[in-house]
Amino acid sequence: MSTREAVAGPGLDLPDAGVPAVDGIRVGIGGWTYAPWRANFYPAGLVQRRELEYASRQLSAIEINGTYYGAQKPATYAKWRDETPPGFVFTAKAPKRITQSRALQATGAQVEDFVGGIAELDDRLAALVWQFDAGVRIDRDAFAAFLDLLPRQARGRPLRHVLDVRDRGFVDAGYVALARAHGMATVFTDSPEHPSFADATADFVYARLMRARADVATGYPVPELRAWAARARAWAGGDAPDDPPLLDAPAQPGPARDVFVFFISAAKERNPAAAMELLRLLGARDD
Repeated sequence: MSTREAVAGPGLDLPDAGVPAVDGIRVGIGGWTYAPWRANFYPAGLVQRRELEYASRQLSAIEINGTYYGAQKPATYAKWRDETPPGFVFTAKAPKRITQSRALQATGAQVEDFVGGIAELDDRLAALVWQFDAGVRIDRDAFAAFLDLLPRQARGRPLRHVLDVRDRGFVDAGYVALARAHGMATVFTDSPEHPSFADATADFVYARLMRARADVATGYPVPELRAWAARARAWAGGDAPDDPPLLDAPAQPGPARDVFVFFISAAKERNPAAAMELLRLLGARDD
C-alpha cells in the first residue's frame, strides 16, 4: 500500500522518516493549508488537522508565512514541531509589525519576544525571514542597527536570518555588502515583481521560486526544474550559477553551503508538485 493510499484510512499510516536533504539542499513550499491542494496533493479523506504531518513527509522544508501577520503561541509551535519528522525544518517570516516599524533600531524587545516564542520549534527551526515590503522607506543606518539586534542563536542553537528587501531603491551593492558583513542571506526571487539577484552573502542560500504555471502539472516544465536542480547544486558546492543576475562582483568559489528552495505564490496549486519533482531530480525522492 502506498503512503498516499494508507493515509486516506482512519489510521493515517505515515512513515516516521521524512525527505532527507541532498548535499545540504532542501526543497519545500509556503505553508501547508490551501484548499486546492486537497484535490491534487493531499490524499482523499485526509482531515485538515493532519495536513502538516503529511506535507512534512513529502517535502524537506516548509516556509511559514502566517507568522508575518501575527506570531503564534509557543504551544502552537511545539505542536507543529511534534507533528513533523526528524530532519524536517521550517523557516518562518517574522511579523510585519517589526519590519514595518518606523524605528527599526528600537524593535529589540519585539524581536526578542518573537524569537523567544518561535524557538519552541527547536531543531525544526532553520531560519527566520525578515520581509521589508516595497513602498516602505528604509533608513540605511537604522537598518544596519536593526541587523545588530537579530540574535545569532536561540536556546543554544544557531539561528539563521534571511533578508527580503523589496524596495528596489535600497537594493544595491551596499545592501549586499551589509548582509554579507552580518552573515545573513538575501532572498533570490525568481520573480519580475521583486528585486531578483543571486549574490551569496551567507553560508546558506535562500531561493523563492515564483513562476509556477497552472497549465503545467509540475508547475515548472521539467527542463526548467532540471536547470534549477543544477543551480541548487552549484550553490551547495560553494559556486555561483552562471545565469542569475548579481549586484556585486562574482565571489570566488567558497565552502559548501546549505540551500533552501521554496516554490511560492504564482500558480500556488502547482507548488507541491513542483517541489516534489525538484526533489526527485535531486535524488531525494524515488517516486
